[in-house]
Amino acid sequence: MQDNEKRDKAPFPLAMAQEGEQVRVFLLRGGKGLEMRLTSLGLNVGSDLTVAQHQGGNLVVIRGETRIALGAGMAQKIMVIRQ
Repeated sequence: MQDNEKRDKAPFPLAMAQEGEQVRVFLLRGGKGLEMRLTSLGLNVGSDLTVAQHQGGNLVVIRGETRIALGAGMAQKIMVIRQ
């Protein structure tokens, strides 16, 4: 596997994703409370997301027809891989 391929499949925090980037949720790093909150928003392992906005650490992601706003701290705990 080439370096670019490894980089593309390596998990990274959602907070590092760029606007327009398509990612898949790989891991939720947090306690049960955070996991329940994210799941209630429709964000769980395997969810496909598109980063619609990324400003000052805060993000708006799109999942299906739904837009979800996330703070920087929460976005840091959502590990994703590139699509």
